[in-house]
Amino acid sequence: MSEFGAASLIPPLLAIALAIITRKAVLSLFLGIWSGGILQAGGPDPFGDPVGWISSVVGAGFGFFPTFDWIIAAVSGEFHATIIVFTLFLGSGVGMVWNLGGSYAIRDWALSRLDTQRKGGLAIGALGVILFFDDYANTAIVGSAMKDASTRLRISREKLSYVVDSTAAPVATLGISSWVAFQLSLIADGYEAAGVSDHPPVFEVFVNSIPFNMYAILAIVMVFAIVSTRRDYGEMLTAERRSWTTGKVNRDGARPMQDVAAELGEPAADHPRLINFFVPVAVLVVVTLVTALWTGGFTLGALGTDPTGALWDGVTNAAYDRALMYGSFGMIVSGFVLGKVQGIVRLGEATDTTIEGFGLMLTAVSILTLAWGIGEVVTALGTGEYVAGIAENVVNPAILPALVVVIAAFMAFSTGTSWGTMGILTPIVIPVAWTITGGGAEGHTLVAAMVGTIFSGAIFGDHTSPISDTTVLSATFTGADLIDHVRTQLYYAVTVGSVAIVLLLVWGFFGIAPLVLLPIGAIVLVGLVYGLSEIDARRRGIDPIAANAPQEDGGNSDGE
Repeated sequence: MSEFGAASLIPPLLAIALAIITRKAVLSLFLGIWSGGILQAGGPDPFGDPVGWISSVVGAGFGFFPTFDWIIAAVSGEFHATIIVFTLFLGSGVGMVWNLGGSYAIRDWALSRLDTQRKGGLAIGALGVILFFDDYANTAIVGSAMKDASTRLRISREKLSYVVDSTAAPVATLGISSWVAFQLSLIADGYEAAGVSDHPPVFEVFVNSIPFNMYAILAIVMVFAIVSTRRDYGEMLTAERRSWTTGKVNRDGARPMQDVAAELGEPAADHPRLINFFVPVAVLVVVTLVTALWTGGFTLGALGTDPTGALWDGVTNAAYDRALMYGSFGMIVSGFVLGKVQGIVRLGEATDTTIEGFGLMLTAVSILTLAWGIGEVVTALGTGEYVAGIAENVVNPAILPALVVVIAAFMAFSTGTSWGTMGILTPIVIPVAWTITGGGAEGHTLVAAMVGTIFSGAIFGDHTSPISDTTVLSATFTGADLIDHVRTQLYYAVTVGSVAIVLLLVWGFFGIAPLVLLPIGAIVLVGLVYGLSEIDARRRGIDPIAANAPQEDGGNSDGE
């Protein structure tokens, strides 16, 4: 258990509270880290020896020395440094696609086929499900591809970022992806911690865990329920009504995480071509997947001996951070080639675009760095150990899955890292599940349930936290204000999370199969969308479908 106890929650919760209240993410995150620096310098008990405590804080530069140590540590690790390079490269890739006219081409192509908000929302959701192999790449591709089209369709940036965010991470936990590869290693660690050597293959455990990953599955259902019915409630209804009636996809005073047009100006291409969008994106996807297999040790020679095993080893052992970096660099190179072949931009102009593209991501990189800095703080103060200690005290198998969702969600919410949450909880909760069931078939069933519920809780927490890296990147690539994205998505995430928790309690107490409960949960969610949207709309005296409101300036979108 952490020596700081409940005080270890102060830095992340302070950062989150300030971010939501002030809407200034960078300042809030820094103040959260600084509060951790003060705690670290002074110790867990300021009242035991107040003079000594204050003296220690002053001696540590008023807490600034550990603060900057954590920030430096956040970017010095190989994984985080690679993700920063990937993010900067991706900004350059997006800038290259923009300058070549690819964004205009995809916008015109989409608008020729997507003439209503419903069709646009369904297309965004479908793209999010299709690109399942990594949540970072998912948000980058879908957000960049559909941003201009959503503007023309008067879909608010809040709605676009919600659809992108609520499909990216959830779908990444349900297929072969960087998320699953990480969790497979944790399952093995969990069984080892439980002292169990004779257990099913970890992939079999993962497959059995999928029905218990109820938040991820129902979050995707919720996305399609929202975009199909076009009904909204909470702050999303406000955002959609503003966007539809006025054409303002961001509220007045919002601070979009990315504004390509303002940063780069008009594209150099006079005649936008689809090839200038699809080729760079295809290069990103193909190079990422190929180099992921390569970093995982996959070779073509292995296909002749054990193709299935070789491919699986390549997927599970891949270094996805490096693969994404190589893929984004390939995207930039393809832009240079297309610009040269088509005579659109000269080499010097392409180089300028690459550098200017870095600028698109400076806000995102700043917030990512500080969000990771909060991660360093919670590690130093033992926040994860404190919260995980609560999970260890649970002994009732019936409520354990639901409680693990709550604890994992709180950890991910307060630390901003779903992977960190998974890394802390999985090796702890698997032994707990094994012990309280006495092992055997029942033990393996509860272990699979734990794996699914940890996934669910981690993503649930991510979707409600302004310090989550996936939340930051979703807002970045859709051009949304980060805090607006969190505030509007919160209503939907809590709705889905509540339904998932209730379903897990029903499974725990009554033993009804998850595959039976999930369709029931989907029906309940659709009913809640209708019910909550009606209640909220009547309270305000407006229509629950924003597109039914008259447009103030006679815009060109069809409300259907």
